[in-house]
Amino acid sequence: MNKKLDIIMGDILEQEVEVIVNPSSATLLEGGQVDSAIRKLGGQELEDECKTLHGCPIGEAKVTSAYNLKAKHIIHTPSPIWRGGFFNEEKLLKASYTNSLKRALELGTKTIAFPSLSTGTHNFPLEKASKLAVESICNFLETHEENLQMVYLVCYDTQSYDHYRKAYLTHISKAACI
Repeated sequence: MNKKLDIIMGDILEQEVEVIVNPSSATLLEGGQVDSAIRKLGGQELEDECKTLHGCPIGEAKVTSAYNLKAKHIIHTPSPIWRGGFFNEEKLLKASYTNSLKRALELGTKTIAFPSLSTGTHNFPLEKASKLAVESICNFLETHEENLQMVYLVCYDTQSYDHYRKAYLTHISKAACI
């Protein structure tokens, strides 16, 4: 892969990074499988801090401490539910990635790990979601290359990994990705 973006298979909770991204709900109080796993490991302190944030609009991002996780911080981003592409889902998914990266820069983060946003219980088509993720991250890195050392896209299965890798290879064949 490239110096700044790496697509890997693994568990988002096991990554040795400063920040992990949590695909949360807009309330920041419950979510899908990844969110549930993060909350379980993070513990009551994470739950309590999330309550103080008073939710987060879809496509935006808010930060908490990581408590019992390996990372220092968690960036929570409510990503869109796929409803056929008629409700700005693509724009909102790009915003989830971009705004998460902006919050990471505000923290002075050098390493960040993303799961596959919106492709689980939100039913975003994997092929489309992987292209949008790679495009959003690469576009961000082009203008902020000196700030982040490494962005990881952490895939939980071979099918996801294959889609993200294909999206990455297609993207770099069309444009430079830092």
